[in-house]
Amino acid sequence: MSPDPSVHPRPDAAFTVHTVRTTDYHTAGEPFRIVTDGLPPVPGDTVAERCTTALGPGGSGTAPRRSALDDVRRLLVQEPRGHAGMYGGFLVPPDDNGADLGVLFWHKDGYSTACGHGTMALGAWAVDSGLVAAPGDGDATVRIDVPSGRVTATVHRDAGRTTGVTFRNVPARVAARKVPVATSLGLAEVDIAHAGACYAAVPAREFGLRVSRADLPGLVRAGQEIRAALATHPATWHPDGPLLSGVYGVILYEELPDTPFGPHQRNVTVFADGQIDRSPCGSGTSARLALLGEDGRLGAGEDLLHESVTGTVFTGRLLADGVTEVTGTAYRTGEHRFLLDSRDTLGTGFLL
Repeated sequence: MSPDPSVHPRPDAAFTVHTVRTTDYHTAGEPFRIVTDGLPPVPGDTVAERCTTALGPGGSGTAPRRSALDDVRRLLVQEPRGHAGMYGGFLVPPDDNGADLGVLFWHKDGYSTACGHGTMALGAWAVDSGLVAAPGDGDATVRIDVPSGRVTATVHRDAGRTTGVTFRNVPARVAARKVPVATSLGLAEVDIAHAGACYAAVPAREFGLRVSRADLPGLVRAGQEIRAALATHPATWHPDGPLLSGVYGVILYEELPDTPFGPHQRNVTVFADGQIDRSPCGSGTSARLALLGEDGRLGAGEDLLHESVTGTVFTGRLLADGVTEVTGTAYRTGEHRFLLDSRDTLGTGFLL
């Protein structure tokens, strides 16, 4: 059976890039595809403006505008070159000389304003590629402009190798507590926090679920329903405007026994249209830190040990004035040269 051209469109005149080069990393299991060559120009004077351009009219709550740039996103995230769990970033100029690089974060359904695991991967890449000089032993700081502001990745080095990365986010703040949300799995009380993107957080036990691979279908269903139910809730609005407003991810978590250093939790973050973060979610961890700090469960010198559904770990800490730090590991997984043959009837691909 021949492909349906409405589902698998052929490249059109808007698509001008046929070769795209990437360097791929994973941060605690979550992929991050860094596009190093093959992008069309992205209009805008700042990273936030370029993100708005990519999204097009309507802002973050709508599907991205179909464009040459978005065709590159589709090419890299859709099959046969990607998959529904793929995540990545387009390298763009920083806002000014105070940062080393800028990035537009993307996933299967569009673009995001924050990405902690991607920031960690970019920090490792900047040092590994020689973009930012780093000592053989010690730390190197990589400053990155993202749509939500300027963040940093401190790359830890030992004997000439990168051993870990610490992500310092924009300030996180709690927006609302115990917001009642009705779902098909039951009524839940949800907390809302902003940490570069807006997150809703709820214990998985409120739906009779555990944060486990076996319960992923129920967790995804709950996450999607919560996100939809909060679409117009005033607590999801950010004072800086629509780009940073609206629930980006839903964090379903469970408590584990505290460590000697502080709380211990396991979570799965459901974002986009049911996409699952394989890592503990970097900016989502920032949101959890703000909530735990307000609860009095996380004090100075204490750490949150934050596990993912895959068993990988981030360590998070709350600093002054809502600033958070999240530490994890990022490893290079490949370097790629992707091609789009104009005769290929699948065009930029498909998602199942």
